[in-house]
Amino acid sequence: MQDSIPHPDDRITAAQPNTLSDPGPLRGQAWLTVQTRQAQHLIRGRKGTAGKPAIIGLTGFADRLRVIWQAARNDDPYADWWLIKIHEAIDASGAFIRDRQAELDSQLDQMTGLEVAIAGSLKPCRIPLQFANPYAYRAARLLSEYDTLVCTLLTARHIGLLDSEATEDLLKLCGRKIRSTFAVPQGYRFLKIDRASLSQGGGKSSNARQAMGEVPDDVLSGERHAPLVTRKVQFPAGFAGNVALRPKSPEPGTQLSEDKNPDT
Repeated sequence: MQDSIPHPDDRITAAQPNTLSDPGPLRGQAWLTVQTRQAQHLIRGRKGTAGKPAIIGLTGFADRLRVIWQAARNDDPYADWWLIKIHEAIDASGAFIRDRQAELDSQLDQMTGLEVAIAGSLKPCRIPLQFANPYAYRAARLLSEYDTLVCTLLTARHIGLLDSEATEDLLKLCGRKIRSTFAVPQGYRFLKIDRASLSQGGGKSSNARQAMGEVPDDVLSGERHAPLVTRKVQFPAGFAGNVALRPKSPEPGTQLSEDKNPDT
């Protein structure tokens, strides 16, 4: 009678009973690479002056979004509503830019006898990213798609496929799409409110309604939410006062998420 073959896990347990341990936290790094000045200007944005309005860049968008994301985790229905708005704005701007890119690619493909390589920077700008939620990374991807479109537009103008006026018009239009998307979080007000306090009425709920309007019923009930929805958690007392609207300096090897409790 043949001896039974031990399961591989049994052999490991018998030979090394105390050497296995839980894996440590996942760490990684992401970068955004841009080729054009138009895209680079939309990373940091611009402060407002007497003659020029402020431009919200990717940094400001991600910074404000961080507050909204954490407020949504703390059951703020207005934060949930704004995540829906942000998701829809990114989707709409991305679809518009990809459609323009497809039109240009089709025009370039139809040029017979002439092969054109899309222009690229000899020294592209590479920026490390450290964001605490997926919508900030989606915004970075949107900016990357815009950067690719700018390269294609400038190439098309250089070879005479588009004239200067058509190129500038499309550059401005797509730039406005990006800027309007990055400005969406600015309409949110952090008022330390949650669904329970909103249903009870009072000063907080009145201030929230006055500042941001009425939350749609399906959002308030939780029936409708952003696809990349955050998990609801309860933060320690005093947490709200520690939320700052400051950009964080990215560091190599930093953790890509601030979710520290996998069981929440």
